[in-house]
Amino acid sequence: MTTISVTVNGIRHTVAAGTTLDDLLAAALPATHDHPTASAVNGDYVARHARRLCVLNDHDAVTTFEPITGG
Repeated sequence: MTTISVTVNGIRHTVAAGTTLDDLLAAALPATHDHPTASAVNGDYVARHARRLCVLNDHDAVTTFEPITGG
C-alpha cells in the first residue's frame, strides 16, 4: 500500500494514497461529523458536500475551523 503524508491543523498524519478529505476528517477528527466544521486544503475552502470528492495529495495541508455565519 502506498502512503502519503498530510497535515491536519499542523499535525502530520500518514494515510493511504487515494484518501479523501471526508475519509481523513472522519478518522482524524470524528467530531467534525457531529457539528458544523469548515475545511480547507492548502488554503482553499472545500465545501462539506465536496469533501468526498477531494482526494488528498502528498504534503497537503488541511485546516479545519468553525464556520462564520451572519451578515
